[in-house]
Amino acid sequence: QVQLVESGGGLVQPGGSLRLSCAASGSFRSMNPMGWYRQAPGKQRELVAVVSSGGSTNYAYSVKGRFTISRDNAKNTVYLQMNSLKPEDTAVYYCNANVLLVGGIRSEVYWGQGTQVTVSS
Repeated sequence: QVQLVESGGGLVQPGGSLRLSCAASGSFRSMNPMGWYRQAPGKQRELVAVVSSGGSTNYAYSVKGRFTISRDNAKNTVYLQMNSLKPEDTAVYYCNANVLLVGGIRSEVYWGQGTQVTVSS
């Protein structure tokens, strides 16, 4: 079984910064890609950023230039550095990974439990 555990959420003022972390544990062969999604109240879950095992990244238009996704393959951890935060960034942020298990023949999608990010003065 694979677990994704997020940390780093909290309350921050507009213009501030937060860094989210997501650590994966369990037995697996690979995780590709890994990413972050978010869901605001009353809205659908949306992609924020994704990173491949090789380091290629892709971002939602709304966060480009403000957020940076990265991963440490040795630690099985993905990060989301969020700068210049806006009230509209308020949401529950979820870690996501496409996981190939040991002995598996196809990848499965795993989700973390989510961490709340609130941007407010």
